[in-house]
Amino acid sequence: MSYRETQTISTASRGVEINKVLRNTYFLLGMTLAFSAVAAAFAMAMNLSPMASIICMIAGFVMLFVVNKQADKASGIFWVFAFAGAFGASLGPMLTYYAGLPNGPGLIMQALAGTAVIFFSLSAYALTTRKDFSFMGGFLFVGLIVVLLAVLANIFLQMPALQLAISSAVILIMSGLILFDTSRIIHGGETNYIRATVSLYLNVFNIFVHLLSLLGIFGGDD
Repeated sequence: MSYRETQTISTASRGVEINKVLRNTYFLLGMTLAFSAVAAAFAMAMNLSPMASIICMIAGFVMLFVVNKQADKASGIFWVFAFAGAFGASLGPMLTYYAGLPNGPGLIMQALAGTAVIFFSLSAYALTTRKDFSFMGGFLFVGLIVVLLAVLANIFLQMPALQLAISSAVILIMSGLILFDTSRIIHGGETNYIRATVSLYLNVFNIFVHLLSLLGIFGGDD
């Protein structure tokens, strides 16, 4: 077998493997998002308190580390659903608040629709163009650090304008991360579909939360 034939077979095998990771990632992402929606609905029905929401969020971050440790094992599937359930439940009080507003249910649906449009548009662009967005990694990391510092500052400042800027920045950064994370899968930088799912899940989760916050501000959130 010639070198060129060997390279062709190797490229084809790599393409099959990448498509498998993509397929498994999007399937698991859909399942975890659906599970999060169920957990959020349950939290709303149970009238989860803000303190319990914070506990769920902390538990979610703890499970995030567990998922990364268990991603190469069969138990990783269980932990990724536990992680998604904790994050979904943490949305309970926020969604209860918005659902209680006169136009709240509409705002929630708009945030869901907007999040879906952003995710599918950017994913389709990355998958169609096959561009390598790895160059964005450094910029996105710096952006996350700046946003984190702004969030900490706003705990004390409580400035509505700063909150508006934070939510807008988070949506932009998470949108960039969708391109970055999808590109990593396409170009073989991420071969574990559980870790890929978690990365994309966090992007979608944060876009939804901050898009809802923006819609609340502009839609008459007092």
